[in-house]
Amino acid sequence: MSEFGYGQFAYSYDSLTQNIDYQKRGAYFHEIMLQQGKTKGILVDLACGTGSLSEYFARLDYEVIGVDASEEMLQMAQEKKLENGSDVLYLCQPMQELDLYGTVDIVLCALDSLNHVTERETVQQIFQRVSLFLNEDGLFVFDVNTVYKHQHVLANQTFVYDLDDIYCVWQNQLEQDNLVHITLDLFEYDPDGDCYDRYQEEFKERAYSHEQLKGMLDAADMDIVAVYGDDTFELPAETTQRAIYVCKNRFCKNRKAE
Repeated sequence: MSEFGYGQFAYSYDSLTQNIDYQKRGAYFHEIMLQQGKTKGILVDLACGTGSLSEYFARLDYEVIGVDASEEMLQMAQEKKLENGSDVLYLCQPMQELDLYGTVDIVLCALDSLNHVTERETVQQIFQRVSLFLNEDGLFVFDVNTVYKHQHVLANQTFVYDLDDIYCVWQNQLEQDNLVHITLDLFEYDPDGDCYDRYQEEFKERAYSHEQLKGMLDAADMDIVAVYGDDTFELPAETTQRAIYVCKNRFCKNRKAE
C-alpha cells in the first residue's frame, strides 16, 4: 500500500496482492497493540491503500481513520466500506502532510509504505506529523523492507504474475543507496473488446538502515519499544526481509505543528 505512484494500478492492486493474508497480518498487528495495552481507541491506518487493514480494525471496534494520497486507492477503499457497512473515515492526504481533527491513540503504517518514500527528509516529516497527532504514550507501529531485501531479494529481479484477467511483468533495477526502481507492465483483459489493455506504472522504493530510522524517530520525539523480524516476535536477523517497529510517543505539551 503506497502513497506514491499507484494510479491506474490501484484498480489491479487487490488482484496482484492476493498472496497477502490481511487477516493474518491484521491479527499480528493487533497482538502487538494488545501487548502495548492498546485495546481500543482511534487508530490511523497511514497509507491505507485499498483499505483492507482499515476494514479489519473497524471490525475489532477501533475508530479507524484511513489515510492515503491516492484517490484511486481510496475509491477502492470506499467500495469496501460500502460492502462491509463500516464507519471508517477515509482521508486523501500525503503522509508528510497528515492533518487530523485531533490526537489519536495508534498510528499503523504497513506493507512497506515508508519504503516508497525515497527522500530521508520526507520520512522525517512523516515521523514529525505522526508524533504531533499521537496522544501521550500513543503507539506508532510500522514495517519496512530491509536493506537485505533490497540488495538480495528485490535487487535486479524480474517477477511475472499471470492471473485470469491480469498479466503483470514486474522489473526491478537496484540503484545507489538501496534504491530500487520498479517498472510494472500490466495487461488487463477487456471482455467487451476481447483484448488486453496495456499500461505501465513506475515508482521507487528505498530501504533505510536501523540507525537511520532510529535517528529520525528520536528527532521526532519517539522511542523504539521493540523491533521484530518477518512478522514474528523475534529480533531481526541478518537475512530478515521485513522489520516491524513498535514505537511510543514522547509527549511534549508545547509541541506545535511546523
